Amino acid sequence: MFKTRLLSGILLVILALITVISGGTLLFGVLFLISMIGLYELYRVLKVENTLAGICGFLFSAGYYALLYVNSMLPTTINWMMMLFMAFMICLMMVFVFSFPKYKGDQIFGVFFGVFYVVVMMSYIYQTRMLPQGVFSVGLVFLCAWGCDTCAYCVGMLIGKHKMAPKLSPKKSIEGGIGGIVGAGLLAMLYALAVNHWANVEVSIVAFGIIGVVGGAISQIGDLAASAIKRNYEIKDYGKLIPGHGGILDRFDSIIFTAPIIFYLTVLM
Repeated sequence: MFKTRLLSGILLVILALITVISGGTLLFGVLFLISMIGLYELYRVLKVENTLAGICGFLFSAGYYALLYVNSMLPTTINWMMMLFMAFMICLMMVFVFSFPKYKGDQIFGVFFGVFYVVVMMSYIYQTRMLPQGVFSVGLVFLCAWGCDTCAYCVGMLIGKHKMAPKLSPKKSIEGGIGGIVGAGLLAMLYALAVNHWANVEVSIVAFGIIGVVGGAISQIGDLAASAIKRNYEIKDYGKLIPGHGGILDRFDSIIFTAPIIFYLTVLM
């Protein structure tokens, strides 16, 4: 089990590096595919994956990505994203009303939530990559999420005594959480030094360190949030797509939260 998890993890990192460094249409297409698979996993938990409400979610998710791709070419007099989500909400309510009582309220809310939680937040990986020097900034998304997770695990195993969320994730400790945040900050600073040295660009080591700390903290919330949903619906994993890791949402749960934070911190700092 450990060997399978390690090998699939290494392969996942290699694929992530190739895709992120390439950027452009390749990254856009891969993220679209990952987002749709993750949305399907969530909808399957809600039991709406093959229903009209679920189909609405998939269609508007595709519409969101299409709009994201061409948004810079559209007139700025209209907020196209807001219009899209208003149309999505209206369509969902139409499905809810005209098929009543087929759906429960939490299923309809879950369909709308899923598009924002999985599709929109995941798309910030692409949006970060498209920023000036985004090829370096987007690395922080994965560094903060997976780096924090690794550091938290190591520190927790060594000195973890106080449970962070005993009912939700009994193995996570406060010491491990702090170690993960500090570790993410240090890794981000080392990453900045490497970028400055090898890529011959000047990025702020302090700014990268701050982004690493904040991103690491947020990534743990993303991890626990995904676990909370699984506990509510009494499932172990969202899927079996990635051997040893589970589904897309099991592996990208922290990245979903980290990506938007890295994007906005990069823009601000």
